Order: sequence, then C-alpha cells, then structure tokens
Amino acid sequence: MARLTVFNFITLNGYYKGPQEDISWHTGGEDEGRLADEGSTSGSILLFGRVTYEHMAAFWPTPQAIKMFPVLAEGMNKAEKIVFSRTLKNPGWNNTRLIKDNIVEEIRKLKKQEKDMTIMGSGSIINQFTEHGLIDEYQFLLDPVAIGTGTPIFHDIKKHLELKLTNSKVFRSGAVLLNYQPH
Repeated sequence: MARLTVFNFITLNGYYKGPQEDISWHTGGEDEGRLADEGSTSGSILLFGRVTYEHMAAFWPTPQAIKMFPVLAEGMNKAEKIVFSRTLKNPGWNNTRLIKDNIVEEIRKLKKQEKDMTIMGSGSIINQFTEHGLIDEYQFLLDPVAIGTGTPIFHDIKKHLELKLTNSKVFRSGAVLLNYQPH
C-alpha cells in the first residue's frame, strides 16, 4: 500500500504561508537544499492544490530554476504530478494529470497502488486529507522565523489531531525537520 506524506515548511507560529501566498520568509540553507535534492529523486508522486501547483509550474521549468537548483529542478520536472482543481483547464507542466472531483476517493484508490505520494504546500488539500485520516506522515521544516500573519497549516480541520514525533533533525541554519505520524 502506498504512503501519503505531507512536506511543508512552516514558521515558528505555525503558518505555512503569509498574506498573498507569501513564502519569502523561507530561505533555507545548504543542508535544507541537500534534503530537497534527495526528496526530488524519491520517485514519489507529487500532489498539489491549484494555487501551489501554479506557483510551482511557473518556476521549476524555467532556465532560472534549472540554473539555481539543477538537481531539484530536474527532479521536480521529471516527477509524476497530480493537481487537484475544479477550475484548471490544462495543467501544462509535463507529467501532470488533473483530478477535478472526488479527491478523497481518488486518493483512497491511489493509496492501494505501490507508488508513494507527497503533498507539497497545498494547505486546503492537507486539511481535507487530514480530516479523512489519509495522511501517513507529516514532515514539517520549521523555519526559525515568526511572521505577523498568515495561514496556519491546520487552518480548517474539524477533528482533534494527535501526532507522534518519529524523527527530528536540526540544521545549521536553525531550521528543524520534524516528522510526525498520526496516533
């Protein structure tokens, strides 16, 4: 059975994005870059909501992204991707398929396959799948920064969520990778 993992960076006060989708507060260091490079070659299917997908699709195929982050850009561009959207007509980014309806049921079907999946960004998708108990692991890269306002990572869950810390890693930048599994 395939595993569904979340990977997201968050602020000390629990935001995964600031106003107007701002993520400029996430800077990352050399160690975090190596982590991203390793993750990009995992073979996991990448899952996105429309907003995150449009940001990713606008950056990763560009010459700038390829020059700045060659390993990560190659991994992102080669990866199989799924975008969940009712409004997107044509995804455009290579190796991407669109799922418009019944996303919870579609993920249940996909989890019966052997290929692991990773949600990146996409807070509304995280919240929906959390509510239905579909997420096997949460990986949060906690940045050593607090911002004035933003959207909390679990901004729309209705149920109580208890997580068990399974691993952690401190980076030289002061960021901390926290791995959790639902209880």
